[in-house]
Amino acid sequence: MKEQLLTKKILDWYDLNKRSLPWRKKVSFQKRQYYTLVSEFMLQQTQVVTVVPYFNKFINKIPDFKSLARINDRRLIKIWEGLGYYSRAKNLKKTAQIILKKFNGKLPNNFEDLVSLPGIGNYTASAILAIVFNKPYIPLDGNIERVLKRYLYLKKEKEIEKINIIKKKKIFGISLRSSDYAQALMELGALVCKPINPNCNQCPIKINCISLKKNDFNLAKSIKKNRNKFFLLKVYKKKQSYLLIKNTKFNFLKNLIIFPMEEIPRPKKFNENLNFKMSNMNMNIKIEYIKKNKKLPSSYWIDKKRLNNHMLPTFTKKVVKYLERNK
Repeated sequence: MKEQLLTKKILDWYDLNKRSLPWRKKVSFQKRQYYTLVSEFMLQQTQVVTVVPYFNKFINKIPDFKSLARINDRRLIKIWEGLGYYSRAKNLKKTAQIILKKFNGKLPNNFEDLVSLPGIGNYTASAILAIVFNKPYIPLDGNIERVLKRYLYLKKEKEIEKINIIKKKKIFGISLRSSDYAQALMELGALVCKPINPNCNQCPIKINCISLKKNDFNLAKSIKKNRNKFFLLKVYKKKQSYLLIKNTKFNFLKNLIIFPMEEIPRPKKFNENLNFKMSNMNMNIKIEYIKKNKKLPSSYWIDKKRLNNHMLPTFTKKVVKYLERNK
């Protein structure tokens, strides 16, 4: 009974406060499958406010599974450009190809088949089952996890372990409106139970929130150690052009265009020029200017003034900006 009341309060709040997002438009069931798949891939590692314009552009240029499955890789990456984590775009295309070939152009409606698709893990599969197929799944994203941690005041290391969080989410109950309910919980975390300065006065379930009673909204997090890695980035320049290569060497930015680089053992002294955070890796980069120009495997001379004509990751563009500022 308590779970039912909790569910009703959250849904009532959602009906009055939900955002108008392009993937929530009333469209055919087939389009809803496609819109949900694309938006969920984009929302991996990226905030809603950033995704909206990219989603609109993507849907305009690639409107369905067929066009996604057949699109040229180069054009696909160009359309995705700016969102980062380019493997998502490639996995999205592979998934569309499998959907057409194996599932008659429709998203599978069971967990096992969904997680077998490239780029779809437990969370994305749960989100699709809830949002598209109205099945009683609660996808555990950062927003829902934050609501749960605060509502139950989960602080201890064992309490915030993933396996315990999954068990505890049962407190949210289930609804016949599973599609709306999954989105309502995400929305509650995004708009009300924000990481900093939560809007507790607008929260529909504040009466039983333990964090509110204790006036303690700090979130305990599992400690993830960033791996420190060191790289030597080599700059070959000819007039206005830089020599870039296709990355077949590193797992990050796989098959994308980067500067020639090599990872080096942790040095005693390392006067870095650049630092990048990529996933859980802290990249310390030292730049070495090479005077002799030479041809490298899978390499390209790219004019700095024509960078936008090429599919370059943000990483490469930032390196070029640094080089141009520090001539």
